[in-house]
Amino acid sequence: MKCRYLGVLAIAAAVVLGSVLSFYGTSAAAPPRQDVPPFANPSGNRVEMISELREIVSELKKQNALLTEQNNLFKSGKLQVVVVIDQKGAR
Repeated sequence: MKCRYLGVLAIAAAVVLGSVLSFYGTSAAAPPRQDVPPFANPSGNRVEMISELREIVSELKKQNALLTEQNNLFKSGKLQVVVVIDQKGAR
């Protein structure tokens, strides 16, 4: 009795697996272009990456300068926070 249910369950699992796998297939929505290799110009890609990395480094230097200035303000104790409550907007 137990073996019979096991066989039926195995057949049902195979049918479900087969139906799910039948939906698998390649899509022609955006086929890869055959005329252009993915890395057509490696030296050009390197130059572009280096220039982008230099821009990132310059932005990081600016952020570090701002953080240093902010930390100096915190350490000096001269930082003041002023809170203004807008009576018209606070309802």
